[in-house]
Amino acid sequence: MALRRALVVLVALALVAAAGYGVFERSFDQGTSHLRAASNGRLDLFASVVEARVRRLEPVPATIQLNPLVVRLLQTPTAAHAQAANDYLARLNAHLGSLAVFVLDVRGVVLASSNTALRDDSLRGEDVSYRPYYLEALAGRSTRHFAIGSGGYAGYFASHPIYDGPRVVGVAAIKIGLDALEQTWPMLGAPALVTDANQVVILSSQPQWRYTSLAPLPTERRVDLQLAQTYGALRLPRFPLSVDLSVNEDSQEVQGLLRGDEARVSAALGQAPGRADFMVLGRSLDGMDWRVLIFSSLATVRHQAQIDGIGGAVSMAFLLLLALYWAQRQRIERQKLAAKRQLEQANVALEQEVARRTQELTDANTLLRKEVTDREQTEITLRAAQNERVHAGKMAVLGQLAASITHELTQPLGAIRTLSGNATEFMRRGNHGAAQDNLSIVARLVDQMARIIDPLKSFSRKSTVRPEPTDVGRTIEQALFLFQLRQRHEKVEIDNQCPPGRWVAWCDANRLEQVLVNLVGNALDAMRDAPQKTLRITAELRAAHEPQLIAIQVQDTGKGLSEADLAHLFEPFYTTKASGAGLGLGLVICRDIAAEFQGDLTARNVPGAGACFTLTVPLCQPATHAPVPFKP
Repeated sequence: MALRRALVVLVALALVAAAGYGVFERSFDQGTSHLRAASNGRLDLFASVVEARVRRLEPVPATIQLNPLVVRLLQTPTAAHAQAANDYLARLNAHLGSLAVFVLDVRGVVLASSNTALRDDSLRGEDVSYRPYYLEALAGRSTRHFAIGSGGYAGYFASHPIYDGPRVVGVAAIKIGLDALEQTWPMLGAPALVTDANQVVILSSQPQWRYTSLAPLPTERRVDLQLAQTYGALRLPRFPLSVDLSVNEDSQEVQGLLRGDEARVSAALGQAPGRADFMVLGRSLDGMDWRVLIFSSLATVRHQAQIDGIGGAVSMAFLLLLALYWAQRQRIERQKLAAKRQLEQANVALEQEVARRTQELTDANTLLRKEVTDREQTEITLRAAQNERVHAGKMAVLGQLAASITHELTQPLGAIRTLSGNATEFMRRGNHGAAQDNLSIVARLVDQMARIIDPLKSFSRKSTVRPEPTDVGRTIEQALFLFQLRQRHEKVEIDNQCPPGRWVAWCDANRLEQVLVNLVGNALDAMRDAPQKTLRITAELRAAHEPQLIAIQVQDTGKGLSEADLAHLFEPFYTTKASGAGLGLGLVICRDIAAEFQGDLTARNVPGAGACFTLTVPLCQPATHAPVPFKP
């Protein structure tokens, strides 16, 4: 029977796991498909932008030969003809918005240029016969490709042969700037790059990727590129990530996988360290030897798939529980029907033999009454046992709460005793003002004691927080005041570097003071046997967070915390004090209080200086509150 139940449980767990995994896979596939569709849409938009800003200027070199000034210059290269051609090309370049338009003779020397007014990019008189756009055009073919110009400016070059009859007498070329494409990266919404025919990254949203090679270049190809100075003097290192690409020849869509360790991929993509799930999609630009690749993060898709998988597993578990409930109910109904049939058979038999078995029926009725009585008594005993168990559980919780309240009220009661004694002495001396101040503090401590059980409630249920502008320095002074007698008795040096009025926090003042009292008391306990007793309290602004935080540090010179203490310090009922000296709830409650006003409480060891507890609280904006003087 036990083996059968274990087998049923294992089968149920397997079904739950299979359902969760199946829903996860289906959701992940759907999310990936949606992400792929969205990315392809952005790629189509980017391709349209490239065609609108770059390809529209490709036919321009073919029209230059229609101008008689250019043909005349190639036929008779005089200074006057060159100046006229320069002026025409300059007007044409200004109208088109390109980087340069120039004309070469059959030797590859630039005879006319639109940029004669620019010394660093005029090209006039330069020999560019090594450039592919010249060689292809000289052979009678139009060409276009990416290259870095002699001035160091990258561009897209398009060229066309200039004919005089059937003979090629020159080459017309245009250099199209790519700066406008740099402004289109935000429309892709993810890291992206553009490669040329050599699989060299020529444009990228990540500057460190530019002029890297996605695939190793053969030595012969590298030599050709260096001779043509396609990329100037750049060495073309390998792309920092390993990408496997596959191209659909029909749709020219590119898909790939991103390989490498998570830290390397995250660093290369400028992402925070984490799971390196990225889908690489690309598109070959129509009529160009370029490809655009986009790296889309799958983190959101995976997270949603995990949520859906958990939902699927929960749904399957619910269905299994529902099926179990139905099977149990059916079994009970069958048992009832079986009992009813047996009863009917017994009644028929009794009716047939009533005279002969009267005594047996009486004995059976007597036995039935006894069984009913025993069952009723068993049910009464079971209910009593259950009530006792519930009562014992309530008493255990009540005992823990009573011990916690006793632990938390010890320090306020000691402070009230000190303040009342001081008030009596001040009244005896006739100093009624000081006595009134002490009695005011006593009243405030009484109110605090009335609310001191709220943090214990917040350990299991969040309570309402009433934040208000709180002077951190004054609250620290109030907390330190409660330990004045102990400080003097134990000869503890106080180094409080947080004066009133300097920091104003947005939190509940009473709860902030309760946390500080707990931290100061723990620090004094830690220094009880220390040779040097110094309690240092500092505060600093952490503006990098949102909202801005004030970090309050309470540092002692005790022996510090062990590795085990640091690992379990904020666990309920874990304490570093001697048996009976603490319940291990103080720091847990303090961290819960800090979390209520969007803060935190952490602990660490300071080499050679004991332990340091850091309490962060939100900064009040604007911090223009005047400090209220504190009178002990």
